[in-house]
Amino acid sequence: MHEVIVALLAGVIVGLMFSALKLPIPAPPVLSGVMGIVGVYVGGQLYQWLIERFFS
Repeated sequence: MHEVIVALLAGVIVGLMFSALKLPIPAPPVLSGVMGIVGVYVGGQLYQWLIERFFS
């Protein structure tokens, strides 16, 4: 949980800096970006499950 809080804090700081400098925020559109990250996580977990289930 500590890593999640640190990542969120870092994201907030970067967002503030980019907004203060009037730069576009370096993030994908909200829903598609979040779903992409979730997809990467699910794919990684699925890979681990498949390896453990069928190849060990």
